[in-house]
Amino acid sequence: MSRKMLYRHAIREALDEELARDENVVVMGEEVAQYNGAYKVTEGLWEKWGDKRIVDTPISEAGFIGMGIGASMLGVRPVMELMFWSFHSVAFDQLVNNAACVRYMSGGLINVPIVVRGPANGGTNVGATHSHIPEGLFAAFPGLKVCAPATPADAKGLMKAAIRDNDPVYVMENTKLYGIEGEVPDPEDGDHVVPLGKADIKREGSDLSIIAHGRSVLHALEAAQTLQEKHGIDVEVLDLRSIRPLDVEAIIATVHKTNRVMLVDESKPFGGVSAMVSTIIHEEAFDYLDAPVARVCSIDAPAIYSPHIEDEQLPNPRRIVEKALMMG
Repeated sequence: MSRKMLYRHAIREALDEELARDENVVVMGEEVAQYNGAYKVTEGLWEKWGDKRIVDTPISEAGFIGMGIGASMLGVRPVMELMFWSFHSVAFDQLVNNAACVRYMSGGLINVPIVVRGPANGGTNVGATHSHIPEGLFAAFPGLKVCAPATPADAKGLMKAAIRDNDPVYVMENTKLYGIEGEVPDPEDGDHVVPLGKADIKREGSDLSIIAHGRSVLHALEAAQTLQEKHGIDVEVLDLRSIRPLDVEAIIATVHKTNRVMLVDESKPFGGVSAMVSTIIHEEAFDYLDAPVARVCSIDAPAIYSPHIEDEQLPNPRRIVEKALMMG
């Protein structure tokens, strides 16, 4: 059985269940307690779990991320909320040089079971300094795990997997998704956990594979419907869900099936997630391609403030359809 649930409520349910499951889980971040979170993801958790489990922090990402990493090294399982992932830069040393390296530098003796979550997206017209999409950046560092859920069910399942993982997991959410609704398995039917490193076929198809993650999955599904109805092109949509570890087997399998691939990625094209996936396809499945790999990414410029222009800067269904028709 499943029930309809908003994306933000699915994350909150995951947090609530893990707080109940493990007394070492704590939620920390700016305004996550009495204010219920900037995006109301943590609404009601402070009233239920109190000051020791739901902790407001000062407006200092460098300070509270560093505190969370130190706590995780001592056995706490902190879930840290960044109001925007764009603020990662002021805590970069903690997020990369410390969290990613401690386990290796200690010879495997010290784990860092921390989750850092929050919005990582453009499209909300908040300017270049609040619109970074850094999943490719963090996936470039060994020791870190990165995921980007597209649906409420995956948002819940990946969050639970992230909290239970003994490595740092950075969850890239999208503010444009917080209000979408989808089916989420009922807790009475069992523990809904989506394993890290496992992609998911959101739509079966035979003519073209679109590989995406995060909000781009929804754009891909809309474009796939248009391509089917107006042009007779049967599109398969593969949702990566997890950026690192990456489900290479699923990527290669969809290439073998359709022989044509488009990568849709909200991050910038230079060195982004799609650049890595494209390289993997060319190295592992080149002989199966009937056309060059196509990419639809954000236009390579800082996030544009104007709503109408930013909508065109990001991947959207129209751009995906146009690129698909150009593939021949």
